[in-house]
Amino acid sequence: MKKHTILSGTGLVVANMIGVGVLVSTGYMAQDMAAEPILIAWLLGTVVAICGVMAYSGVVAAIRESGGEYRFLSDLMHPFLGYVAGWGSLVLGFSAAIAVDAHAIGSFLNTLVDGPEPRVSGAIVIVTITLLHAFNTNLAHRGQNLLVGFKLSFLLLFVLLALTLGNNAMPVWSPPNQVEGFPWIKVIENQFWIAFAFSGWNAAVYTAGEFRNPGRDVPRSMMTGLVIVAILYLAINWVFVANLTPADAVVVFNYEETRITLAHLIANDIFGQHGAKMVSILVIIAFISAISAMMMIGPRVYAAMANDGYLPEMFRLRDGKPPLNATLLQAAVSLLLLFSHSLREAVLAASAFLLLFTALTAASLFRLRRYGREPYPSRLQLISSALFILAVTVILAVGLETATVQWYAFGVVLVLAIFTYLFTLFIKRSREVE
Repeated sequence: MKKHTILSGTGLVVANMIGVGVLVSTGYMAQDMAAEPILIAWLLGTVVAICGVMAYSGVVAAIRESGGEYRFLSDLMHPFLGYVAGWGSLVLGFSAAIAVDAHAIGSFLNTLVDGPEPRVSGAIVIVTITLLHAFNTNLAHRGQNLLVGFKLSFLLLFVLLALTLGNNAMPVWSPPNQVEGFPWIKVIENQFWIAFAFSGWNAAVYTAGEFRNPGRDVPRSMMTGLVIVAILYLAINWVFVANLTPADAVVVFNYEETRITLAHLIANDIFGQHGAKMVSILVIIAFISAISAMMMIGPRVYAAMANDGYLPEMFRLRDGKPPLNATLLQAAVSLLLLFSHSLREAVLAASAFLLLFTALTAASLFRLRRYGREPYPSRLQLISSALFILAVTVILAVGLETATVQWYAFGVVLVLAIFTYLFTLFIKRSREVE
């Protein structure tokens, strides 16, 4: 099996990170925050993600196996925590993100032609990419590399043209729901959107066992990919806030009814109708890249769970490739979420889960010495981990106080995990007795 390099690992991170989040979130944020707080919120999200990368770098240097949070938490915390993380990845971490990007593809498609309802178009995309990854992994990998290069080139071109042709003055508009003073609470609340946009910075850890030198190459892939995407995100958001008015952003805020995305709206103002259509085409391809990347790494988690006996053997990794059944399982859950939840609900639920379990994984860094896992983390990694845990705790405390969909999602995943975990233990013990 061909091993990942820093270059391919970086591509995997970039492909997973760049999705619908950055292209719709600022439209929601503009209802409560002016341009300056929005940009500060994105800078804060960047710092939090960098701390997360530093913490994960210490963990993956000691545990160089695939599986991501499932593997780390199972080895360093408790098998049940790892099990919950694994089920959460299936239901929320990957499947919800795939559903969100697929939904967005359908919406962007409707800006081009009078097509079917966005969820139907999204479902067709999910099925097509699933079949590609399930039956021709070599072609899928080559296509993924090409899509990553295209995605970066497109975003760079979009930013350069927008900076040249669009408005570059510091915006002075005020949000319709402006509060007195600096809106720190809103900055923190909107970290859910930003966390979702940044999700994927840890993508390389899910395939850590497939790198030539996981302890070195995985951390470098994560940091390089994050820095590239963070710079792009900040540039894209400058273009958005400099060319956006809150009145226009209302269209995006009512996304479920209007099917108009922020990128299309801004492109129409800067480049005209034909330019906006071209941007929609390019964004669709970028979202296909993100779905393809998640289809590539998600089944590794379920395969790791199957190898440990927590999922049926039919989901095990075979010949270095995830089996057909693991890929089909993720696709089925993605389709279920696509037709049962709105984009906003899926984003909030997925980001809350991702924040919680990345923080738990960062906390596991402090247990490496107890388990004698070398190399031991550096002081910088420990400080970064502590800051990451603190930031996530504040974000969850503020956000979960007013949101119910996150609690609902947590409850579903927890109940499902408890039931299946106890059932798995019962089966294991029954076999041992026999």
